[in-house]
Amino acid sequence: MRSMMKGASTILLATASLAAIASPSVLTAQQSKPWEQISIPAMHEFKPHQPTRIQLKNGIVVFLQEDHELPFVSGSVVIPGGERDVEQTKAGLVGMYGEAWRTSGTEKMSGDAMDDFLEAKAAHVETGGDIDSTEVSWDSLKGDANQVFDLAIDLLFHPKFSEEKLQLAQQQAAAGIVRRNDNEGTIATREASKLVYGANSPYTRQPELATIGAVTVADMQAWHDRTLKGKLIVAIAGDFDPAAMEAKVRATFERLPPVVATSPRHDEFKGPTPGVYFINKDDVNQSNVEIVGLGTDRRNPDVPALAVMNEILGGGFGSRLFQKVRTELGLAYAVGGGLGFDYDHPGTLRVEVLTKSPSTVDATKAALTEIKGLTAEPFSDVELKRAKDNILNSFLFRYDTRDKVLAERVKLEFYGYPADYLETYRTALEKVTLADVTQAAKKYIQPAKLAVLVVGNEPEIKPGLDSLDMGAVHAVDITIKQPQSPAGAAGQAPQ
Repeated sequence: MRSMMKGASTILLATASLAAIASPSVLTAQQSKPWEQISIPAMHEFKPHQPTRIQLKNGIVVFLQEDHELPFVSGSVVIPGGERDVEQTKAGLVGMYGEAWRTSGTEKMSGDAMDDFLEAKAAHVETGGDIDSTEVSWDSLKGDANQVFDLAIDLLFHPKFSEEKLQLAQQQAAAGIVRRNDNEGTIATREASKLVYGANSPYTRQPELATIGAVTVADMQAWHDRTLKGKLIVAIAGDFDPAAMEAKVRATFERLPPVVATSPRHDEFKGPTPGVYFINKDDVNQSNVEIVGLGTDRRNPDVPALAVMNEILGGGFGSRLFQKVRTELGLAYAVGGGLGFDYDHPGTLRVEVLTKSPSTVDATKAALTEIKGLTAEPFSDVELKRAKDNILNSFLFRYDTRDKVLAERVKLEFYGYPADYLETYRTALEKVTLADVTQAAKKYIQPAKLAVLVVGNEPEIKPGLDSLDMGAVHAVDITIKQPQSPAGAAGQAPQ
């Protein structure tokens, strides 16, 4: 009994000590939240340091961004034309071209010799291809800038495509193809885009073993000769004398013939057929859910309001999707998304949900509810302010160096946007009102036109996807096509 009394006394003393620590004065100080009284100064006026733009008489555009902070010089030449411009039978050409262009080297220096030369100088010359362009880029110390520039230009004008390097690129491409269904996230992103744009769209066309095997050295040379006639955009940044650099660039590029204008594209974008689509992957214990629809392009005047709407819907920890689906309901590892807007074609409306297999249906329903809520639940002043602050503050990090500003100017030039687009876009964001966001949501959020794609383990998804009440579940075939020999027998992947 005495030991019990002693224990009780100890507890009382501890309680008293805690009470003393948590005194009214301390609690009051905690509740006052003094950090909220910190004065936050207004953001500086957004005035990125713009590069000098020079348009040569043949139509080629040059940007020079002088920056003497470090003794480095970097540059690039962006060339119009990319994978979306390749015929279906040669799908994958641009990716292999971007690889073999650099590894093959030039008439004067092989790719292997180029590797040794650049490694000795801690410099780089690289090539690559994208959906709508190809590029050669370089960087070096200031003292080696002229040599590395000349090497990059030699690679641009005098490549010597090698059969050996093409075969190596084909082997690497083939390895990527046979492994493309290994990761459920990669599958979900790829197949969701197909639902929106179409399986045969230039924007979703994927290389197959047969199409990469059909590419020849002559194809790569023909592609190079064709695209080099387009409007090149030359960009150079770093520690250089601007007058001397301009003279060097003019001497290099002004001798070229007038650029050949790129023909306008006439792609069709119909959006997905509404419904539920499923890809079974039996080696996972979670589901990747993609809720998709058709977006818009950046020339749309509603883009500032849509950007704010996106931030409210799925733009981080404070967004509706995150707060409801992940924080409150605990149904997702990750959730987010919004309505996309690309520079020269419609983007995709895409909301991604990563969840455990048994919670697939509940998580999907919760995300769909939040999307539908954009047209039904009023936006608040708090949401508007948070969203605008997040976007506007991001400008400080997205364009905080001269290199980043230069890269953005090149992009704007490539797609034909005005030089002051960043400034006008930021100003438009500041002016977005609750009424603007509400109107944009009602105009562009159309739940009845959305498709749901799930990549997951079918036996573990309980209840089944049919309980989403969106009609029959459509199985998506992601089988990797095998090349066929002339006789119709399965062929072999490139060796």
